[in-house]
Amino acid sequence: MTTAITKYLVGIGRTVMNALWRIGIGTRFLSLILLNSGISFSRFHLTIRELFFSGVMSLIIILVAGMFVGMVLGLQGYETLKRYGSESALGSLVALSLVRELGPVLAALLFASRAGSAMTAEIGLMKVTEQISAMEMMAINPIARVVAPRFWAGVFAVPLLAAMFSVMGVFGGYLVGVVLIGVDEGSFWSQMQSNVDFQHDVLNGVFKSCVFGAVVTVIALFEGYDAPPTAEGVSGATTRTVVESSLAILILDFILTALML
Repeated sequence: MTTAITKYLVGIGRTVMNALWRIGIGTRFLSLILLNSGISFSRFHLTIRELFFSGVMSLIIILVAGMFVGMVLGLQGYETLKRYGSESALGSLVALSLVRELGPVLAALLFASRAGSAMTAEIGLMKVTEQISAMEMMAINPIARVVAPRFWAGVFAVPLLAAMFSVMGVFGGYLVGVVLIGVDEGSFWSQMQSNVDFQHDVLNGVFKSCVFGAVVTVIALFEGYDAPPTAEGVSGATTRTVVESSLAILILDFILTALML
């Protein structure tokens, strides 16, 4: 009995120490990215290329998901507001839900699933094929040449994708609420305009998106750079990227929302 308890406690301690070690290494990895970010701006075409890969190539899923989320919000919001005779407030309900929470969170989750996993797999395969080692042998800093442009591309891409997600969501809510159900169009837009505040709603959503973009991209790049150079190692790193990014987004969303309120 004592031996089983000891093994259990040792396992917990090992898990905690490994988690703390990975947090420390990840923080050091982020500091190296920031210190070696000069090439990302002096040779901005590297960042633009990665921005196209991570942002533009994720645009279709963002737009489609945003529109259908807005349509669902329109349906559910109308049914709820109808009970209280407040159907005219549908526009503000849809807009505030998207701008404050759903836009940044869902856009970041979709970005992590599509672009984050792709970044991890790409850098992991570069390790498998020894491209990272070849750069180091040629005195090329792989952090500056490979990692930093991808980091800044993710930081720039997520706020833009979240904004497009919110715009398409509002359009989807308009289609369902005004075109399909018959809510007054003037009330829909006027309520939205009067209740959505630029500073407290829009800017807070943009700030959340920037934080989510930085965290998701760092996790994806770190998992790829730290992945064992095997097929199993790369696949495991890709899975960890999606899981860790999703949990980080949801936890940070609660923390940021509590601080902003």
